[in-house]
Amino acid sequence: MGSRRGTRSETDEQVAQLLRTAKDALGLSLTFLSRLDGQTQHLEVVESSIPLFRDGQTQPQSTSFCQAILDGRLPPVIPDVAKLPEAMRLPAARFPRIRSYVAVPVTLSDGSLYGTFCAAGFSKDRGLVERDRALLEVLSSAAATIIEPGLVEGRRRDEIVQRLTPIMHAGGPTVLLQPIVSLVDGTRVGAEALSRFPADWSLPPDVVFEEASSIGAGIDLEVLAFRRAADHLANVSGYVAINFSPDTFLSGRCRELLADLPADRVVLELSEHAPVDDYDELAAALAPLRDRGMRLAIDDVGAGFSSLRHIVLTAPDVLKLDRSIVAGVADDPVLRTLARSLVDFAGSLGAQTVAEGIETVEDAVVLRDVGVDLGQGWLFARAGTPDSMQERYAMPEATVPGGPVASPAVTR
Repeated sequence: MGSRRGTRSETDEQVAQLLRTAKDALGLSLTFLSRLDGQTQHLEVVESSIPLFRDGQTQPQSTSFCQAILDGRLPPVIPDVAKLPEAMRLPAARFPRIRSYVAVPVTLSDGSLYGTFCAAGFSKDRGLVERDRALLEVLSSAAATIIEPGLVEGRRRDEIVQRLTPIMHAGGPTVLLQPIVSLVDGTRVGAEALSRFPADWSLPPDVVFEEASSIGAGIDLEVLAFRRAADHLANVSGYVAINFSPDTFLSGRCRELLADLPADRVVLELSEHAPVDDYDELAAALAPLRDRGMRLAIDDVGAGFSSLRHIVLTAPDVLKLDRSIVAGVADDPVLRTLARSLVDFAGSLGAQTVAEGIETVEDAVVLRDVGVDLGQGWLFARAGTPDSMQERYAMPEATVPGGPVASPAVTR
C-alpha cells in the first residue's frame, strides 16, 4: 500500500475500484482509504475529482476528521460540517474546506484497526444518510479483505528481517561439524558442516534458509555459512562437506571462496530438494573445481525423485542415503533391500555411499553389511566444534534381527 498514483500495485488498484464505487454512489468529490499508525493518517489510496489529493499524502492523525469520528466526537455521517462546531475546529474544515463527510473504520480479521474508508465533499450534502454509512461499511470490509494478505506478508518479511539481521551482521550462523566415519572400522574421514541458529527460534536450518530466500537474502546467508564452514578446514583433518544451493553456487560468490581452498578436502552437497534449472550450466561451473579434486555429493538420496535426476545429470562422487531409508533399516527388510540397491547403483557409478541419521548400532551394522561405506548420526556424535572431533569412533558388532546380511560384491 501507499504507492503513488500511476505506479499502483494490483492491490491498490483493487482498492481504488472500491473507492470509485463509493465516489459514484455518493456523488462526492473525494474518497480514500487511510492507514492510521497512532501518529499520522496516511492516505494510502485516493480517488479525487481534483488534483489537490493524491496517494501517499499524510496529515496528523489527532486533528483528522477520521480520528474525531473514531473517538465519538463526531458522527460517522456529516451532511453539513458547518453545523458542528467540533468539526469546524479541525484543519480540514478550513483547508481544503471539507463540508460533508462519511467515514467508517477498516478492521482486519484479528479485530485490529487498520484505518478508515472515507468519502468527503466540498459542499454540504443533505442527502447523506445512514444508508450511505452502510454502503461504506460493506466496501470497507471488502477493502480489508483485499489488503490483509499483503499486510500479513509484510509483517512476515519484517519479522524475518528483524531475526536475521543480527545474525548476518555477526558473520552468519554458527557452523558445527558432524563426523562422517567409516562403517568398517569407525575411522573419521570427514565431517559435514551444519548451520545452527538460535534455539529460541525453534526453526530447523532449512526453514531459516528458505525464509532468507523469500526476502531476497538467501544467497547472502548461504555465503556467510559457506565461509564459516570453509574456515573449519584449518582446524580439522579429513574433508568438510558443505551444503549449497545451485543459485548460490552459480552466483559466483561461492566459487570465489572455493578458489582459495584445498579442493580435494571439500565435498559440495547438493540437496535432493534444491531445484536445478540448467544442469549444463551447473556442470560447466563445477568442472574446473572437480578437476582440482573437489567432490560432489547428492544429499537426501531416496527421499524423492529429484535426487535420481540430480544423480543422472551430475555424475556425483558421493551418494548420501536419506535418513528415511537409514532409520530402522535393521528391522525392515524392504529398507534393507532398498539400501543394498542404492549401494549397487553407487558402485556402478564409482561413487561412495554415506548413510545419514544413524542412531542405533543395529542399523549401523546392517548398513555396513549391505556395503554402505560411511555413516554419520547421533550413534557416533552430534554436531560439535572442531575440537570435539575424534579420529576414530566405536563401531561395535551387533546381532541383526533375521540373521547376518551378506555383503554385496561391489567394486569400489
